[in-house]
Amino acid sequence: MQDTDTFVIFHKALMELSHSPAFIDKKRPQKLADLTALCAKLLNVDRVSVWQFPEERDRIVSEWLHTADGVTGETSSLYQSDNPDYFEALETERVLTVEDAQNDQRTRAFTPGYLATLGILSMLDAPVFDGARLSGVVCLESTTRREWSLPEISFVIAIADTISLINTHEAWLCSKQALEYVTRYDSLTGLSNIDSLRDRISHLASKIERRGFGSLALIWIDVDRLKSINDGLGPQVGDNVIAEVGRRLKQTTMPGKDLLARIGGDEYALIVRDHTMRDSLELTASKIRQEISKPIRLSGHSISVGASLGICHLPGDCETTEELLRGAEAAMYNAKHRGRNRACFYDSSIQVTARSRFALENELRAAIKNHTLDVFYQPIMNATGLKIESLEALVRWQHPERGWLSPIEFLGIARSGGLMYSLGECVLRRVCEHWKMAHDQDVTLPEISVNLAAEQVLVPELPGLIRETCGVYEVPLSALHFEVTEDAIQGDLGTLTDILEELVADGASLAIDDFGTGYSSLSRLKSLPFSRIKIDRSFISNLPDDEDDCAITLSIIGLARGLGLSVVAEGVETEAHEQWLRNQGCDYLQGYRYSRPLPFEKLIEQYFSAL
Repeated sequence: MQDTDTFVIFHKALMELSHSPAFIDKKRPQKLADLTALCAKLLNVDRVSVWQFPEERDRIVSEWLHTADGVTGETSSLYQSDNPDYFEALETERVLTVEDAQNDQRTRAFTPGYLATLGILSMLDAPVFDGARLSGVVCLESTTRREWSLPEISFVIAIADTISLINTHEAWLCSKQALEYVTRYDSLTGLSNIDSLRDRISHLASKIERRGFGSLALIWIDVDRLKSINDGLGPQVGDNVIAEVGRRLKQTTMPGKDLLARIGGDEYALIVRDHTMRDSLELTASKIRQEISKPIRLSGHSISVGASLGICHLPGDCETTEELLRGAEAAMYNAKHRGRNRACFYDSSIQVTARSRFALENELRAAIKNHTLDVFYQPIMNATGLKIESLEALVRWQHPERGWLSPIEFLGIARSGGLMYSLGECVLRRVCEHWKMAHDQDVTLPEISVNLAAEQVLVPELPGLIRETCGVYEVPLSALHFEVTEDAIQGDLGTLTDILEELVADGASLAIDDFGTGYSSLSRLKSLPFSRIKIDRSFISNLPDDEDDCAITLSIIGLARGLGLSVVAEGVETEAHEQWLRNQGCDYLQGYRYSRPLPFEKLIEQYFSAL
């Protein structure tokens, strides 16, 4: 048979397999099984395996092996340090045709414990790619001496390219799922967010309208006393309370329970379907309050909280999704006004007097527009805990009726209202004003860290806005250190890289905030121009007693060292925290042990007035 005929037969068989609906619908292991089996059958080889590079790229790991005796998904590893010639050949030659594998310089290191033992005489390897990057290899091993023909080599390359396409498709699915999680779910509790809640209500309301029957109720749940917990025990304890309340609500069985969402700092909402008679909802509300009121044990404290609930019906009380949201929240505020820790049903008379989330959104919009938000500063200390190295700028809102509000009380509202970009601009302007005020008083402030939201870092105009704002107040960009959360770097890598590198080129520095709580891959992390990692406070609070937190913190410090990044530990509150982190080589420390966030005037008075 001529090479041309063989080539056509091979590739026709591959096309029929890879384009069949049955193959397309299979999971990855079954796809690898089919591809390696086809390769072994058509080329009459004894062993066909698929290997991958892990992120460290110091070895390749077998993912699948087809043999005459069967298949296996068990993994084994081949290290570069033991086989340098083979790995160099993979990187330079890419396609390896080896007729005498036991004596060929590229593969002879395998001979004593592998090739000779299995009787392998010839090998053919073809590269698997992730974009332009070598990500793995398809390896054929024959127990008979082979001179690999051009159709055989071409066919194995086509098999490897098919696996490359499978990898690309799976990476796209993973990226899509991660983006779906970020945009549809709350990162602290794992519950649905307000966008998911709106969509679900709209869907159910449409079904009720089409069918002409059915009902739903929305229970708006607000955790009482969270602000005092944040003020007294710190925001990390507050976050833990929020997470625990979410876990309890998720696990509690209630009649008609549909979708549970976290919709803001300390607020949740529950959709109840069909079981919407007043008596049934009163029992459900009582059960919710009972679960939330059980003591929460955190960091040596027994914490008790209550909850104020508002309940609204659709249809009956309202007709649209937004009306249902406003009605349930108005009822919740009525419960608060009547003494907290109770449930109230919607009544049209309370809508006028209740301060709804939507009214608060309008007030926040006005505060941003009128530049009335303020910024507090928390010192970041050196490893000794004695010297201020930098400051973190933290937004605050002095509400005319509710007093000072921390971010946990309004960032959720800003995000759902599409205000994060303009809020970030407002914060930057306030930081620049403060820097200029200090400069005019001959006070030299250390570097100031400013948080950038996910809604900012993918906007191409961001670097220009920052340059313009800093220019107005004569602030050098080298005076600023921008912090970006892990979740914020999940967008388009090309756009993200261009924006962040432009900021660095302008003189600013970059840090990854809340590290360890998001989804960033090492490859993405090392390709972006960060100079600092901030370890999330959730890993610090139980040091040095929690072995898991110790291990995670050590691994983050080690990762930072490997990437040439400095490390900041957030949430340092005790001497034990400080001592342990210092002993592990943590560069900077931040937390209530040194200072709470301070207004600008207090900061200058307390730390810089004598300078």
